[in-house]
Amino acid sequence: MRSFAVIGAGITGITTAYSLIRKGYDVTVIDRQRYPAMETSFANGGQLSASNAEVWNSWATVFKGIKWMLTPDAPLLMNPKPSWHKYSWMAEFLANIPNYRANTVETTRLAIASRKYMFEIAEREKIDFNLEKRGILHIYRDKASFEGAGRVSQMYAEGGLSRRPVTPDEMRGLEPTLHGHYYGGYFTESDSTGDIHKFTRGLADACKRLGVSFVNEATVESVTHTGKGRDGTGIDIAFSVAASDESGLATHETRSFDGVVVCAGVGSRDLAAKLGDRVNIYPVKGYSITVMLDDEKSQNGAPWVSLLDDKTKIVTSRLGKDRFRVAGTAEFNGENRDIRDDRVRPLIDWTRRLFPDVNTSRCVPWAGLRPMLPSMLPRVGAGKLPGVFYNTGHGHLGWTLSAVTAEMVGEKIAAALPVEAPVAVPFAIAAE
Repeated sequence: MRSFAVIGAGITGITTAYSLIRKGYDVTVIDRQRYPAMETSFANGGQLSASNAEVWNSWATVFKGIKWMLTPDAPLLMNPKPSWHKYSWMAEFLANIPNYRANTVETTRLAIASRKYMFEIAEREKIDFNLEKRGILHIYRDKASFEGAGRVSQMYAEGGLSRRPVTPDEMRGLEPTLHGHYYGGYFTESDSTGDIHKFTRGLADACKRLGVSFVNEATVESVTHTGKGRDGTGIDIAFSVAASDESGLATHETRSFDGVVVCAGVGSRDLAAKLGDRVNIYPVKGYSITVMLDDEKSQNGAPWVSLLDDKTKIVTSRLGKDRFRVAGTAEFNGENRDIRDDRVRPLIDWTRRLFPDVNTSRCVPWAGLRPMLPSMLPRVGAGKLPGVFYNTGHGHLGWTLSAVTAEMVGEKIAAALPVEAPVAVPFAIAAE
């Protein structure tokens, strides 16, 4: 049996571990947190959204971003402080503008494939994650943005996604709690929402039942390719584990594996550099609030259909009877996890305007770092050295794409480094 380490216990790491253990590998997940899904997979917008597959590499987005930089509560905020990493990333982002259409179509295709696998996993492992298959409604306040959405829908159709335009009256028929005046909307019936944290924790428990080992509270200090294994593989991972007693002394350990899959979110860039690969991930901070629906009026006044407001770039999801998630914003400010009031406040104000019956007196704010590559496509596949693989850089669609990219990297590993008695899985990935 071949042994693989998966670095990172977010949604991509856990789905990768699940794919590998089912294919017959000996899997160990290493993560710096005490529990899975405690960073970017903790409180995202909750959407499983093929209808949000449009990549950001377009001149329209660039011009909006420049305008938003002058507005403190705008959807995008960039710290202008010079940084080689930030500005080199942005240069590559601009260089990918010619790939805007092709990458949007490819992302749509992946999102649709991922949806099927995620639902199969949840059913197989009996994971309750507040799944709501009620669709996602995109709302537009003016003619220009609505017509722009029509052009995006043509790209989505190329990728296999169907969504339809709706009038303001139809919008209120789909979601009666919605207040405000709108030019129109687009509705994607096949999209859904749920709680990423509950799903990831539930799948981590399933991984443990299947035999995956977890090393928690472990800070990776070095990753070394030794070449001592079969086929020139061999990875030594040195890490320190936080003390579990009152001594406060961390323990240090080195373990050897046949291979490694880097799923470490914004930490993937540094790990890749140690393995001779360039994975130019930049951390883009997003915020959310979880509104506690403590009274009947709030519960009746919060939407069940998921929304995406095109103007504010705010998304919503209903997480059961008594929770309402509102998320948005993109902040280019390095590896900074501070929760800023001036970025949280627009989410609360937006909720009050569009859903005035919702009591926002008890909101839980959160911020997480999206790992974004300049192309807006994730890095899925092998590195330069034998036994080194990546499944990272999913940006704002980490949960939406995670199930399919985990299977993709699992199949690449199975092809390159097969186990002696591979385990059959009930689904296969379409050709890339």
